[in-house]
Amino acid sequence: MPIQQLPSHVAAQIAAGEVIERPASVVKELLENSLDANATGISVSIREGGVAEIRVTDNGCGITPDELDLAFRHHATSKLATVDDLRTVSTLGFRGEALPSVAAVARVVCSTRPPDAESGACIEFRHGTRVGQRREGCPPGTSVQVADLFGDLPARRKFLRSASAETARIQEVVTRYALAHPEVRFTLSVDGRETVNTPGSGRLQDVILSVYGSEVAGRMLPVSLVDGEVSVDGYSGAPDLNRRNRSYTTLLVNRRWVYDRSIYYAIEQAYQGSLPERRFPLAVINIGLPSDQVDVNSHPTKREVRFRQGDRLFSLVQRAVREALIAHAPARVATRSFTPTGQVSETEPFPNPPRPASSGGSAPQHGDMTLPTTALAPADGSLRDVLADLRVVGQIRQTYIVAEGRSGMYLIDQHAAHERVVFDQIRRRMHEAARPSQPLLAPQATELSAAQASTLESYADLLADYGFMIEPFGERTRLIRALPASLAARANPDPAVALTELLDALAVEQVVMEREDALAATLACHGSVRAGMTLAQEEMDALLQQLQTTENPHHCPHGRPTVVHFTEYQLEREFGRR
Repeated sequence: MPIQQLPSHVAAQIAAGEVIERPASVVKELLENSLDANATGISVSIREGGVAEIRVTDNGCGITPDELDLAFRHHATSKLATVDDLRTVSTLGFRGEALPSVAAVARVVCSTRPPDAESGACIEFRHGTRVGQRREGCPPGTSVQVADLFGDLPARRKFLRSASAETARIQEVVTRYALAHPEVRFTLSVDGRETVNTPGSGRLQDVILSVYGSEVAGRMLPVSLVDGEVSVDGYSGAPDLNRRNRSYTTLLVNRRWVYDRSIYYAIEQAYQGSLPERRFPLAVINIGLPSDQVDVNSHPTKREVRFRQGDRLFSLVQRAVREALIAHAPARVATRSFTPTGQVSETEPFPNPPRPASSGGSAPQHGDMTLPTTALAPADGSLRDVLADLRVVGQIRQTYIVAEGRSGMYLIDQHAAHERVVFDQIRRRMHEAARPSQPLLAPQATELSAAQASTLESYADLLADYGFMIEPFGERTRLIRALPASLAARANPDPAVALTELLDALAVEQVVMEREDALAATLACHGSVRAGMTLAQEEMDALLQQLQTTENPHHCPHGRPTVVHFTEYQLEREFGRR
């Protein structure tokens, strides 16, 4: 085939493929235009998964009649003029490709009127061909109707998924932008049935309530951190509000919904030790930073961005979320309970509750969230507040401390709780010149395996800093002259056994922890009260007071929960009072 210039309509359809992949792409581009037009109300309606029809209507600034045709030409935009403007993009749309790309692959009718104009204008396209333009009466703002998407591109249409799957993608786009812009009222109608309706109050928590329901909204913790020109704000779920995939984490950059693998990982790292394996947090996090510090022009659909200081943002996001968890997270609520028939049942701890149906029917359920059979009782507040008010009742199996709070019963794992206390004490002593050490009455010789000897060599300097005095005594034999005071008080009375157990544990801990944290966590584990130890009343009271002052009272250094809350509702239900 000889080289030839492609017809303009073919080139336009090829170019549109980079921007318009599916119906949700159309909705995303039109929503971004509406938001850039300063709309305070945006209505979206779709039929048959958006393939038959998509209509997006807003009350924004509109388009003047003499600019309407130009708005549907490639590379036409009012949002930048020079290459230098790309360095400080502050709008959601700026490429000038959205409207012409949509018009190239569907039948499009756009009606628009600026608020100060006496009449509006309407323009119509059919799969890339302009049909005509006329003046007409219409309300202020813009309404874009997109019908018969990919109607003349059957190869593209056959790769679309089912109507329900495409609807789910559109619903995701609308809810993400509603979360990004709580000051805007969003509605979504699917085949005549309203599924999304946000208040536009400006409060993110109101949108979370509208999208996810009251139980989720009540378990979201405020995130707020400012460092120079960079801010991190939003809400992050309590650790037991977790999901099976990452789709419940919404990441925003200057209120733009984006995907960034590194920042997603930073959010998950903030929960390290708090989430079960292969579970992910529910969060809405916005990063605010100067526009010249982020490149939003690195992806055809603007879905991914690049940061100039990625490492700094990673640390700030991780710190912001972790501080929110420590400061505000309530005690872990028990999720396993007995049904009235005596059978054990286990569900998501905080599923999405059913919402009242609108005129068209009930709203669809979200992902892996299951419908609850009850509404859980509210917690007493953050775990720190709870610990301050608990009354110790006793001890079960010499392992768990039983305590009473304002909204139910609390079980405290005495080993995990004391391990957290000791871990924090050890970490604080890292910065002290002198650390308590306990000399042995007689040096103790112990023979190490090759792996234990290697671990000892790796940690020799830190072990000495913490109060160990260990000397070579042959090829693999070591002479123990002193142990840290905390370890000597609680550890196995045989120093040789205490050292070998410590080295074996360190070999495991150093795989998932930083070097100093691994040693501190291992020392804390071996220097804490164990299961099977009887505690006096004053010892239990003191342990709860100490746990209250730790950096993270929710979990031991290895991630196991320290406190589990059985709500008053759960207790009453088990005894048939509800």
